[in-house]
Amino acid sequence: MTTSSLSPLILVDGSSYLFRAYHVPYLQALSTADGQPTGAITGVLNMINSLKKDYPQGNVVVVFDAKGKTFRNDLYPEYKANRPPMPEDLRCQIAPIHEIIGAMGLPLLVIEGVEADDVIGTLARQACDLGIETVISTGDKDMAQLVSPNVRLINTMTNVEMDEAGVVEKFGVKPDRIIDYLALMGDKVDNIPGVEKCGPKTAVKWLTAYDSLDGVIANADQVKGKVGENLRAALTQLPLSYELATIKLDVELEQGVSELQPKEADVEALTSLYQKFELRRLLADLTSGKGAGDKGDEGEAEEKAEQQVEADYDIIYEQAAFEAWLKELTAADYFAFDTETTSVDYMKAELVGLSFACQPGKAAYVPLKHDYEDAPEQLDIDYVLGKLKPLLEDKNKAKLGQNLKYDANVLSHYDIELQGVAFDTMIESYCLNSVATRHNMDALAEKYLGYKTVHFEDIAGKGAKQLTFNQIEIEKAGFYAAEDADITLRLHQAIYPQLEKSANQLSVYNDIELPLMPVLAKMEQHGVLIDCDLLDQQSQSLGKRLEELEVEAHNLAGKSFNLGSPKQLQQILFEELKIPVIKKTPKGAPSTAEEVLQELALDYPLPKLILENRGLSKLKSTYTDKLPLMVAGKTNRVHTSYHQAVAATGRLSSTDPNLQNIPIRSEEGRKIREAFIAPQDHKIVAIDYSQIELRIMAHLSGDAGLVSAFAQGRDVHRATAAEIFAVDLDQVTGDQRRSAKAINFGLIYGMSAFGLSKQLDIGRHQAQQYMDKYFERYPGVLTYMEDTRAQATEQGYVETLFGRRLYLPDIKSKNQMRKKGAERAAINAPMQGTAADIIKKAMLAVDSWITEQNDPRIKMTMQVHDELIFEIHQDIVEETTAKLVEIMNNAVDLDVPLIAEAGIGDNWHQAH
Repeated sequence: MTTSSLSPLILVDGSSYLFRAYHVPYLQALSTADGQPTGAITGVLNMINSLKKDYPQGNVVVVFDAKGKTFRNDLYPEYKANRPPMPEDLRCQIAPIHEIIGAMGLPLLVIEGVEADDVIGTLARQACDLGIETVISTGDKDMAQLVSPNVRLINTMTNVEMDEAGVVEKFGVKPDRIIDYLALMGDKVDNIPGVEKCGPKTAVKWLTAYDSLDGVIANADQVKGKVGENLRAALTQLPLSYELATIKLDVELEQGVSELQPKEADVEALTSLYQKFELRRLLADLTSGKGAGDKGDEGEAEEKAEQQVEADYDIIYEQAAFEAWLKELTAADYFAFDTETTSVDYMKAELVGLSFACQPGKAAYVPLKHDYEDAPEQLDIDYVLGKLKPLLEDKNKAKLGQNLKYDANVLSHYDIELQGVAFDTMIESYCLNSVATRHNMDALAEKYLGYKTVHFEDIAGKGAKQLTFNQIEIEKAGFYAAEDADITLRLHQAIYPQLEKSANQLSVYNDIELPLMPVLAKMEQHGVLIDCDLLDQQSQSLGKRLEELEVEAHNLAGKSFNLGSPKQLQQILFEELKIPVIKKTPKGAPSTAEEVLQELALDYPLPKLILENRGLSKLKSTYTDKLPLMVAGKTNRVHTSYHQAVAATGRLSSTDPNLQNIPIRSEEGRKIREAFIAPQDHKIVAIDYSQIELRIMAHLSGDAGLVSAFAQGRDVHRATAAEIFAVDLDQVTGDQRRSAKAINFGLIYGMSAFGLSKQLDIGRHQAQQYMDKYFERYPGVLTYMEDTRAQATEQGYVETLFGRRLYLPDIKSKNQMRKKGAERAAINAPMQGTAADIIKKAMLAVDSWITEQNDPRIKMTMQVHDELIFEIHQDIVEETTAKLVEIMNNAVDLDVPLIAEAGIGDNWHQAH
């Protein structure tokens, strides 16, 4: 095969890239400070840069669809007629993408009257005629018809290549039969007619039997059953479907393959564009020389080697070297510290090594328990920990780390109580901006340092064959571990000065989040006691009910199907039962999402059964089956992990198990709480705040009516109902109070009249009347909401009562749905965030009191939403509970009283 000066030819389906990047969830949130969406821009450019890296000598040509109709619309006016218009927040990203690609020096084609597929097909044909190897980068299945010995496809998002054998493996037919295959099935998204009920298996079966579409048409009379009738009914339109599915290979182009060559990148223009659209990572690559197209794999390898040479990392095998580092750590104002272990589960993790850093670029790793074959001799773990224990337990010696709560838990197994934690980069980043990035070290390094760390998978591998840290060669492990300590130190020096610029944010860090870490660590280490036998009984009961639901669902559907399969459920609900489609997925298929089924369940029995099935299946798999397997052998208890840096509003979350999501409203959820039990001679005490977010709204808004109602201890929902329904307070019915409760909570979260009408199942006009009456009763709430929205729009964030800053990236979005969502969040976030701050302050106050008592009969075991759960000895439970309620009531000062309500029982459900 001959080659051109640049080979292979890389044809990028820009339109495919565009839509796929737009629908990536974590990219959807990206935007500039002034609201310009940049998620699709980022995604498309990342995929193009990945291609350039994988094919350093390739000739990359990018092709996009043009605006307007194509020749296919002339053939068939209904072609793509069902497609919704392009979202505005995607449309506004196309021109910047084109401009950046041009500045990169890459050929860019946008040809009117045809689709990007046709341009790509034409260029691929030209390249084949010239003997040039061609790679088409796309996620579009239609392109499989172009695959040949010289042409293959690559999906950049999955990194999967497809040659001729790959086409057969994926579709069941050869590339030269893909058009036949597509014509038979049709395409609902593009509105190409096909044979009704003909899916991939049927199309392959027919083409295997009759070779081609022409053969299928010629033998249509031999196909039996309903699908045969459908085939015969479609015979007249199949030639049209074939033509619509066929990619043109003869588009007239001003420049052919030979003329489409890359130019030098315009670094000045790229710099300006990256700055304009706040593409910081791309800008950092450009300024370091990686983004202008002048470095391939070799250049990147050299740069990586230079980074490693510049870093002064020690691996410590000798006592003398360790003693020297110990002196340095002792003399430093503070040092970064990290553990390397065998597991991310702190209860199972065994220490493998330790790393330290005192200054940027200088770090050390102390291997202790690497046990692979021929591993070098390492320092004795008892000797090392014995020397470090006084330093690690010294309250006056400042330590720095990334998620040090994990390290504290691991060290507790070795009789070391980590103290003197002064800085934690995960918490620093979270307090600075909770939504700017994920808060793991790799993500923080890329955002704040423009540095790509060695990832664990780089040294340990992936999947089932992934090594544990003790199995990794010390030379590899040493650089990785020392880099962790080094980068943590650098991150602190990059983030903390930004945090210090805001006294409020610094206060949240110093007065709430950092002191909370050891409190959470204690709760995690103590764990909770569960009744495994009770959970086993519940699992059996749930399993029986799930079997009954499956039978009922099959009877309603008139056939057996997999209740857990969205595809089968789509077919049953919308094709066979003809239930109306109320929402579609991004790919155009009918949605079976939870909110869709909830709406359909109001009128149809099968969606209601499916919802019950999903809920019970989740309870069974997540809790009743799983919790007994999570009991730690060392303690016979379950140990959750609390996360401070996940929820944007400041709420704690928990995993393994997730304590926040155990349902309280359903009978089955309440039964699971029965399995959380008190140890012998103890009681479970649950204390939670009553109507805390309404009380916070009263304080923040200063509304006289709300403040007065809470100050006088009145039932706020009943008072609201009396006002809205114009009845005396003692005449309010239960239904009226429930409606008022929905209004109280709904409106402070920015619910619209439409949303309220749906929740209360009333007309929109009536819902608007309720809203008007509510704001007449509480005018201060309306003023607060309007002021908060305006403030959020002006500065891009809102704050809690205690200064926690909650950024709203979509508040200036051009997408009205996202903008409205951000405006609702602007109202909701200060209340949710303040509630989170209050429960954290209460935990700190409670922990301080428990520590003072020094009584092992009192333990704080769980935090769930606005509730704290304790194990308290039965001999002191009454007086201790009263004291804890008093502490929680006085955790903060508001203009209205905080009311903490307590329950006592033998299990969590009884106490709630």
